[in-house]
Amino acid sequence: MYPMETMGTDAQLLSYAVRELARRTRFPVAFGGLLDGNSVAVTAIIGNRTRSLEGLRVQPQRGLGGRAMTELRPRMTHDYGSSQLITHDYDGFVLGEGLRTLLAIPVIVGGRSRGVLYAGAWAETPVGDLSTAPAVQVAELLASEIRVREEVERRMRTLPTPATAPPALTPVQREELRESYAELRSISAALKDASLRARLASLENRLLSLSGDTESAATQPVTTIHLSPREIDVLACAALGLTNAEIAAELSLREGTVKAYLGTAMTKLGASTRHAAVAGARRRGLLP
Repeated sequence: MYPMETMGTDAQLLSYAVRELARRTRFPVAFGGLLDGNSVAVTAIIGNRTRSLEGLRVQPQRGLGGRAMTELRPRMTHDYGSSQLITHDYDGFVLGEGLRTLLAIPVIVGGRSRGVLYAGAWAETPVGDLSTAPAVQVAELLASEIRVREEVERRMRTLPTPATAPPALTPVQREELRESYAELRSISAALKDASLRARLASLENRLLSLSGDTESAATQPVTTIHLSPREIDVLACAALGLTNAEIAAELSLREGTVKAYLGTAMTKLGASTRHAAVAGARRRGLLP
């Protein structure tokens, strides 16, 4: 969904999500914000006729968006001004823009609301599945991006940088690095967005560079061994001691498929066991 080269900040990510929301739902106005302290600051607005929505901060349980955040589900109204189901703390903002129809979708990360997206219209507009479904999809994609970014950043903070990495990692550091690598591979395997997978791949390569276990050019085998992404995914999990069933659950594969990938990887590496395959992949710099 997101062109990652433009997604340097949360503000840019949110702005793209709001534009995507308007495009997919065809609502004339879209806006939204992410949690900032105890409230959501609306920082992305498109399609507005006035500046009334600027400066809007939404508290949980207050207004349509606050209710959506609290209930963890979309909320909508065909006539915002007369709705009896919400508080009207933000009438000055919403009615100041002249909005009558309003749809609010919470951005849910880890079971809690981290923001809210809105789609609105100046006239009474039916809001059904045709509008709600794509709006929810945009919110879920935004939540997925936030979740992946935060997990990647958390993992990367625990690892030494190339400039400060010691000549040899301690056993604890090495195990943490290998766990991080396997987790990044499993996250990447579940993503459909090619640009996001490419970003994760660059982080995976950084982990490989930190491992310091690659063979020197003088000892590299003449024949280059190429493992498919899935073969590396399976080996990365096997390196942590997971069983075929556990690897299948982690990567959303069938157990027989995992066994097949392990078999082809072992054949390519000339290994008779999964442990030998992992060791061979590490010697060639294919695993940390």
